[in-house]
Amino acid sequence: MERVDVAIVGGGVIGAATAFQLLQSRPGLRVALIERGLVGHGASARSAGVHVLRGGTPRVREMSLLSHMRWREWSSRHHLPIRELPTVVVADENSKDRIAEQYFQQAAIRRTDRSALDAPGFRPPDGTAVWEAEGSHYADVEDVAGRLVRAVRDRASVWEGSEVVGLRPLDGATAVDLGQGRTLTAASVVLAPGPWIRHPAWADLLAPLGVRVKKIVALHIEHEPRRGRPLTILQDDDAFIVPYFERGHLLFSYTCDEWDVDPDRPLGALDDEALQQGRAVLRRYFPDLADACVSGRVFCDTYSPHREPVIRAVADGVFYAGAANGSGYRLAPAVADAVQDLISKRDKGAS
Repeated sequence: MERVDVAIVGGGVIGAATAFQLLQSRPGLRVALIERGLVGHGASARSAGVHVLRGGTPRVREMSLLSHMRWREWSSRHHLPIRELPTVVVADENSKDRIAEQYFQQAAIRRTDRSALDAPGFRPPDGTAVWEAEGSHYADVEDVAGRLVRAVRDRASVWEGSEVVGLRPLDGATAVDLGQGRTLTAASVVLAPGPWIRHPAWADLLAPLGVRVKKIVALHIEHEPRRGRPLTILQDDDAFIVPYFERGHLLFSYTCDEWDVDPDRPLGALDDEALQQGRAVLRRYFPDLADACVSGRVFCDTYSPHREPVIRAVADGVFYAGAANGSGYRLAPAVADAVQDLISKRDKGAS
């Protein structure tokens, strides 16, 4: 039976960032990263990968700033596929105070005119204003997760194609039973399953957290992004348009209010209702682009009741890290940092 210090269940961007952060800070740790599929697949592969210096609560703003600094550091050292973007925020002209609260000092947010949008066909509702902001980027999240794991693969055990079928207390540690009949024993277990919160191996542990799975939809706008096109945040509609230069189209993410979906149910197809909902939002600002939405991506993510990530112990030596409310990539380094603090405190208490 293999024994490790930390077993991380889930190889999405949060699990990958956690493995990377733990081994950066404590190189001698024995870490196992366990992923049912392949590292970076699942919700991370469908992520828009947008990072913005903002947050709806003080805690999320603090986490966003920490992640901002970490992504810059990690990107420069490991050549992560991250592309910085100019940013414009479109909102009601009376939103100055609310915007100033959500976007913090490092974003350098400032009122500007519509020319900053660099987007022909912009015809917003009356009473709309435009702000500029700094510090945003987007990334290929699947590739980011893969590169973080690659950077520590010589020091970590990476178990891809390995499903966890059970967790059992065992001699002051946790036995992690795998589907192929093997068992790992871990002093600490980090559950980072993304939207797979109802998996039988941990459903009972996570049920008291009150987290739920919400459908996520993003439309692909068949419009070639021009160089310099900014990330456009439609603040009042909780939506954004990001130029996907490498793919040659725009991606439009909007809020879909469908809850308690099953990530194992086929969600990949874009239905007409989702398409029309997205087009209706887009038409309020860019009517000429609405008809260029003919495809997209559909998946889901985990949300908490208070709209802040959940990082906490759910059993002795077992920690949950997730419910980032659609911001798993944006907040992953800060989530990893919080996990590291919990594990360090437990290790000190046990010594």
